Amino acid sequence: MKIAFNDFASPYRELKTELDDAYFRFMESGWYVLGKEVESFEQEYADYCGTKHCVGVANCLDAMHLVLRAWNIGAGDEVIVPSNTYVATWLAVSHAGATPVPVEPDSRTYNLDPSLIEAAITSKTKAIMPVHLYGQTADMDPILEIARKHGLRVLEDAAQAQGARYKGRCAGSLGDGAGHSFYPTKNLGAFGDGGAVTTNDDQLAEKVRVLRNYGSRKRYYNEVIGYNSRLDELQAAFLRVKLRHLNEWNRRRTRIAEQYLSCLKSFTGIGEEGLTLPVVPAWADPVWHLFVIRHPQRDILQKKLADAGIGTLIHYPVPPHLSEAYLKLKKVREYTDLPISEKHAQGLLSLPIGPHMNEENSKLIAETIKLVLSNQ
Repeated sequence: MKIAFNDFASPYRELKTELDDAYFRFMESGWYVLGKEVESFEQEYADYCGTKHCVGVANCLDAMHLVLRAWNIGAGDEVIVPSNTYVATWLAVSHAGATPVPVEPDSRTYNLDPSLIEAAITSKTKAIMPVHLYGQTADMDPILEIARKHGLRVLEDAAQAQGARYKGRCAGSLGDGAGHSFYPTKNLGAFGDGGAVTTNDDQLAEKVRVLRNYGSRKRYYNEVIGYNSRLDELQAAFLRVKLRHLNEWNRRRTRIAEQYLSCLKSFTGIGEEGLTLPVVPAWADPVWHLFVIRHPQRDILQKKLADAGIGTLIHYPVPPHLSEAYLKLKKVREYTDLPISEKHAQGLLSLPIGPHMNEENSKLIAETIKLVLSNQ
């Protein structure tokens, strides 16, 4: 049996009638860019997140970049980012002309450690960008408290956290603004790329709307140097369908995660020597975009699973500060080592999880892991 890491066909099969109806509605509308589908999705997704505004853009990197631009963050400024994240978080800061300043994660949750933030704040710091990694929110209250104390903005990277909650509040509504991804692998994934900004700030929402559309409110009248970063009308139509099923699909992911946790808990080790499973703090309600385990012999485990026909991925094999893209920045800022992120990159492994995965397969994966670990 082959178990792929991602399943892209099943979502369409389940929602075929609704998605086909959305496609024909779009085709027959005669309006294909920033039309009624985008407008309706923006309202529906804002309602879902509990925010006043949602602005559809091309992808999450653009969403975060445009927010930073709207806040006039640029050359000479610094933005605090997690050291353990996908590189897009850093790229948004770099595209704005500012400098990403990495802070290490909490080893239990892999998210930004609030206790380490203040040591990284300088007179140049303008914002903090916590990432809700793997579908679980960062510990936002202390982050927000630090930000208010120092007069900083907070921009959530909610790319992996559609529907996740922090103390009952939805990801994307916790900071001053948030970037969202609708890449096909995400919990709310389009059939192409897409992104959005959510916020309760009227001025920020309006600025992002202008920036996403060539810097224009009215065609051919350009107020600022803007961008072409618009959520596609067809993808918005598809997202409207999938949004109606998001809570149920997140519940399915949670059932798979609970099964993994139950089956593998007896194989967790002491300290760093054994298998480390995800930790969910009392204040978190994750949506399990990824189910990430950690093991000191990760590469051997991954190969054994591959030999058994089980697909896995590593999120992420190279921390941003060690990537070739940031080698120059590392030298300029004289970064010290970031040992937590570097160690995690050597041990993390993502298991298959999704709303269309059946219990038989998740049990098979867990039993295969137990067999491999028993024989080590």
